[in-house]
Amino acid sequence: MLLIPALLSACDLSMADQPRPDDQEMATLWPGGPPRQAMPTGTVALDEPARDDALRHPPALTTALLDRGQERYAIYCSVCHGARGEGDGPVVRRGFPPPPSYHDPRLKAAAPRYIVDVITHGHGIMYSYADRIEPADRWAIAAYVKALQRLPDARR
Repeated sequence: MLLIPALLSACDLSMADQPRPDDQEMATLWPGGPPRQAMPTGTVALDEPARDDALRHPPALTTALLDRGQERYAIYCSVCHGARGEGDGPVVRRGFPPPPSYHDPRLKAAAPRYIVDVITHGHGIMYSYADRIEPADRWAIAAYVKALQRLPDARR
């Protein structure tokens, strides 16, 4: 009876040694099975048409849309653009190049679609947020940015 715990303690059931393909090794779907491959050309994700449609058609301007835009802006945008859109976020105060102020006349004249396009594709040193922000939320952020532009510029 005393020998059983000693024998069982030698068993390693922690799954610490798992077989995995190396970076340069061709992985298969199962042992002896076909290799994993890239998606065939023309493959469309199930939600892609709906996402594309959401990008083409801006939602109606509502209080709920502005509230959602404010929430998403605080999460994704304010770290660089600042709470009031003046390009003075905490990342900029630590040495990152400042983005333009939303109070710049060029950006005040820009349509909300331009802001959505910049969020989607990036611009300058700003990278694309297409994989982070849903299309409907991009429109919400654009609506909130347009609302921020109505505030007086505190830098003046």
